[in-house]
Amino acid sequence: MNDLKLILANLTAGFHNKQVLLSDIVAVLLMVTVLATYEFLVYRYVSKRSFYSKQFNIALAVVPYFIATIIMSLQSNLVITLGTIGALAIIRFRTAIKDPIDMVYLLWSTHTGIVCGTGLYEVGIVTSLFATAFIFALDLVPIKKNSYLLIVNTSNVGDETELLRLVKEHARFFKVKSRNMTKDKLDLILELRTDKEQSLMEALSGLDGVENSSLVSHDGENFI
Repeated sequence: MNDLKLILANLTAGFHNKQVLLSDIVAVLLMVTVLATYEFLVYRYVSKRSFYSKQFNIALAVVPYFIATIIMSLQSNLVITLGTIGALAIIRFRTAIKDPIDMVYLLWSTHTGIVCGTGLYEVGIVTSLFATAFIFALDLVPIKKNSYLLIVNTSNVGDETELLRLVKEHARFFKVKSRNMTKDKLDLILELRTDKEQSLMEALSGLDGVENSSLVSHDGENFI
């Protein structure tokens, strides 16, 4: 009976922590909700990935809740601080981040949790606003046109010189990336920049021996 009372006393003690009040927890989580929702909307609007992941965006919005409460706990007890450091040291995340910008949003979520957990709401709000403005400003900076990959299959093995001459007439820059030759077939892959896509493809289609030609846009990492 005494053991049961002791267990109940320990359980109820956890709900009456004088160092972390319920009002403090609610205030922190309300501010986390505001900033996390803001980040959720910014990521949804700015993201231009071919396959937008709603689940990843939701994860970005939820992570600050846990980080904020962890920070609050760390401030309340030295033992918890040491235990948390040890626990986090053994955690490994093996999900690959495919888009570098996703790392920015992950850091943003972490930042939101930390500053809210420490009660620095003004830092979180100002940083979020400045980061948003900077992201939109950089997104408006013009960049050079994406390169193309030209894939040509021809049955005329000796036709490479003529083929490259046509490419040179229509492209500002080109470079042979791959050359695969057999006795009766030649496959070429070239990287090039051009504003005359249609005329280039028409010229290649009129070349004797060309069986197939494809022009694919890419940004160095993804095919578009």
